[in-house]
Amino acid sequence: PKSRMEVARAMYAIRFDEIVRTRDIEVLRGQEGARIKRSYQLAAERHGIPWRGRSYDRANPNAGDLSNQALNHAASAMRAAACVAVAALGAIPQLGFVHEDSGQSFVLDIADLYRHDVTLDIAFGAAKEAVKSGGSIERLTRQRAAKLFRQRGIIPSMIDRIKMLITPDKDAGEMGEVH
Repeated sequence: PKSRMEVARAMYAIRFDEIVRTRDIEVLRGQEGARIKRSYQLAAERHGIPWRGRSYDRANPNAGDLSNQALNHAASAMRAAACVAVAALGAIPQLGFVHEDSGQSFVLDIADLYRHDVTLDIAFGAAKEAVKSGGSIERLTRQRAAKLFRQRGIIPSMIDRIKMLITPDKDAGEMGEVH
C-alpha cells in the first residue's frame, strides 16, 4: 500500500501540476499556502473582481465581501461533492492525508484537489454575476457550482482521482489516466 506521505505528495502534484520533491508535510503545506494566495488574486483578475485577500469569520461567514462569501459557498458545494465521491467508494472520511484534524479530513483533501481550477472559478464567476445583477450571492454560487459540476464531471473525476490516489501501485496502471 501507498504511504500517507506518498498520497499527500500525489495530491500536491495534482494541485500544483508538478512533481513535489519534499517529504515534509509542513513544507508542502507552506508551498500550498503561498500558491493559493496567488491563485485567489489571479482568479479575481480573470473575472474582473477586486480582491483584498481572504477573510473568513467562522462566527459570521456572511460578514466578508461578495468574493469571500462566494468562496465560502463554493467551498461548501465542493466539500459536498467530495463527500459524495468519498462515500461512493466507501472510503473513510476521517482518514485524511493532508488534513488530519477534522472528522472530514479525506473529504477536505479531495475538495482541495479542485480548489485552484474549479472552486475559484465558481466563486469569482458568481461574485462577478452578483455585482452585475444584484442577485443573491449564495443562490448564484450554488447555481454556478451545479452547472460547472455537471459540465466538468466533477464527482466522477473525484471518484477516479480517489481510486488513483489510494490504489496500490501495482494496480495503478489499470485505473487509466485521470482528467
